[in-house]
Amino acid sequence: MCSSQPDRGPDFSRVVPPNGYAWWYIDALSDDGHNGITIIAFIGNVFSPYYAFARRKRPADPINHCAINVAIYRSGGNRWAMTERPREAVSRTIDTFAVGPSNLSWNGSSLTINVDEISVPIPGRLRGTIRLVPMAVTPQVFLLNPAGRHQWWPIAPFARVQVRLDHPHLSWQGDGYLDMNHGDEPLEQGFSDWQWARGAMQDGTAILYEAERRDGSRVDLAMTFDRNGRMQAFEPPPTVKLRRTGWRVARSVRSDGAAKIVKTLEDAPFYARSVLSAKLLGKPVTLIHESLSLDRFKMPLVQAMLPFRMPRALR
Repeated sequence: MCSSQPDRGPDFSRVVPPNGYAWWYIDALSDDGHNGITIIAFIGNVFSPYYAFARRKRPADPINHCAINVAIYRSGGNRWAMTERPREAVSRTIDTFAVGPSNLSWNGSSLTINVDEISVPIPGRLRGTIRLVPMAVTPQVFLLNPAGRHQWWPIAPFARVQVRLDHPHLSWQGDGYLDMNHGDEPLEQGFSDWQWARGAMQDGTAILYEAERRDGSRVDLAMTFDRNGRMQAFEPPPTVKLRRTGWRVARSVRSDGAAKIVKTLEDAPFYARSVLSAKLLGKPVTLIHESLSLDRFKMPLVQAMLPFRMPRALR
């Protein structure tokens, strides 16, 4: 199922109800394949132990649980920052979204992200600018469950990204991607797990989106977008099971043939991000891939571990 989104950019002023969420996701790989970056800007941080705790007592304010997650992947050492901040540190308009010292802004044709964060677990400055220029902005919004309580909008499936960081000193460009997910209830109420992947192909981008809903039904989306944003759905190829992560999180991907893990970028108790080699529509493709176990996320032991990677600032 899908609906149409007005052509107005990322829309950071979207209404997010109590217990709900919205996030904007950006990723990119450098043209030489040596560097990568992901940025996720959260309203109602779906992976926050603080937000989960607040929801136990009463409907919780999503604006009081915002974060800009930045992950840098490079040969000189990866960096990770994900500091959650309260309502007093958040401001937003339809085209801007600021959380503490970091912000995103849309000028009608490109998205600029200024980051100024402290990495964890080893403290270090993470500061610089990332600019994403979409080849096209798509209108299709996909309903991930029949009631429409969880939705996904692949805003810019194919984009060019420029990374200019002062700390650590880093400069590169490559193909990138921008999407948005939003929901009216906690993510773990709607789904038990999912596998997501996207990869740049010769004429655009291929996306795979699989999820198991809490009622046992499934989401199985497979599509391509060309450089003009035109979507073409295709039949998902067979599932290929991949090696579990060090935390035993299951990984799989749809592929026309053999698929393999090129690199594991993140290995967390309930989540993994990887670079995969697979084949789609008869062609080899390098995929950014994510695996998520929301049953794991709900476990009290996992919730107790999360603050080490996800501190919360007072302002």
